[in-house]
Amino acid sequence: MAKQKAATGTECHTMEHSECKKNIMAVQDALDVINGKWKLPIIISLVFGAKRFKEMEREIPGITAKMLSKELKELEMNQLVARTVYDSMPVTVEYSLTEYGKTLKKLIAELNKWGIQHREYIMGKH
Repeated sequence: MAKQKAATGTECHTMEHSECKKNIMAVQDALDVINGKWKLPIIISLVFGAKRFKEMEREIPGITAKMLSKELKELEMNQLVARTVYDSMPVTVEYSLTEYGKTLKKLIAELNKWGIQHREYIMGKH
């Protein structure tokens, strides 16, 4: 039976460093997809149900049609948002979260909770 060697301080530090790097990379990957001023507001809008372009434009204060269009294309590319074209007169286009996009709901709920707590903390209501 081989004896197991206890990890030295250097080995533990290397393992922690590796784990830290993995965590940073995973969070950075997530932020690369949802980062920016408009992506989360668009996703949050769609959490409440499918919407037409103009509905989202009205619902998200300050966003321009050009920026909304650009961000929706990026969210579609990352498979978080689906674009559905209905054969009607006039043609109707609707956006919704994909099943994959819906996996962000828990994250958004936690960000919302933290944001409320943070505002209260900063405003001296703690």
